[in-house]
Amino acid sequence: MSNPAHDPKITAPKTIVLAFGTRPEATKMAPVYAAIAAHPGLRPLILSTGQQRQMLDGALAVFGLTPDEDLNVMTDRQTLADLTARIVPPSGKLLRQMGADMVLVHGDTSTSFCVALSAFYEGIPVGHVEAGLRSGSLSEPFPEEANRRLTGVLSTLDFSPTSGSKANLLREGKAPGNIVVTGQTAVDAVREVAGRVPLRQAWQARVQAGQRLVTVTMHRRENQPMMREMAGALARVARAFPDTHFIYPVHLSPAVQEAVRPVLGALPNFELTDPLDYSDMAPLMAASALLATDSGGLQEEGAALGVPVAVLRNVTERPEGVEAGVLRLAGNDPRQLEAVLTELLGNEETLAAMRAARNPYGDGQASGRIAAAIAWHFGLGERPDDWS
Repeated sequence: MSNPAHDPKITAPKTIVLAFGTRPEATKMAPVYAAIAAHPGLRPLILSTGQQRQMLDGALAVFGLTPDEDLNVMTDRQTLADLTARIVPPSGKLLRQMGADMVLVHGDTSTSFCVALSAFYEGIPVGHVEAGLRSGSLSEPFPEEANRRLTGVLSTLDFSPTSGSKANLLREGKAPGNIVVTGQTAVDAVREVAGRVPLRQAWQARVQAGQRLVTVTMHRRENQPMMREMAGALARVARAFPDTHFIYPVHLSPAVQEAVRPVLGALPNFELTDPLDYSDMAPLMAASALLATDSGGLQEEGAALGVPVAVLRNVTERPEGVEAGVLRLAGNDPRQLEAVLTELLGNEETLAAMRAARNPYGDGQASGRIAAAIAWHFGLGERPDDWS
């Protein structure tokens, strides 16, 4: 399929600005950056908003990346309205200065929506990585469900990780020719890092001694009103399984810190840490018997590593993992959460079946398909086939 939008005789590389501001975006966009850099007709640049300063910088270091421009917008206890006001005007100016021929945003963060809006105002096409995920509820997750829907309205090219996410976009009226099913770039990233970085020695010693590890993350805004009670449920599970070691990298949000540390901090088998660099997080997930998380990306990363995932949310925009059997919805009701985790940790056959489930999120080649689709858009190659 040809694309006449641009003259193929123009040989100057097209400048593709990858815009992100959080750790999950950085880890999922790092392999995309590498794939674009490897294409002779494309030139990648990075625009960071610094939405999550410390956690973002650690993720970039794992992949040896440095932003070309950085808005450094993070402030203590920032509100969504303030964050939007600090991103939209300056990002448009920087996109012009960087000579962006296309802007890539990822997923569902405030950075993604705000930069996509700036690019739209500037007349710059937007490519949306991880496009088409839908939970069906604007309040779960909040504000991510709105962010990804709004970004989808503004995007020119949509890179959907699965056929299900493509179907969501088609139902919303997106042009089928501009949607490419690529697989999930999180699969590319987590397999690469987990395969080359060793597990921390202290955790490795526990595994060698036959102790199970469980990785916990919990930070979502919609969970914060009941987070102390959810932490109490986690504490009861930990007491029921004293030989299992729970590791919880606690989000830097003061609301999260204040909710969980008083409840979980004194338990001997519950290790609360500062947020982990991806070089620690990827091998920890790979070594875990179970992930208990309200994160989006960890659902896919667990599936890619063959690790069962209990999702601490009522709905998920990643239903493929539930259908495949690698994800289990545990909800955010403390009693239900406790019951699901108790069932999973108490039944090795159930965990074994979840480990054996098919990974529905990709084959590790998503980033190459994205680079090829961008090149096709500019008349520099063939359109890649959809992943299935």
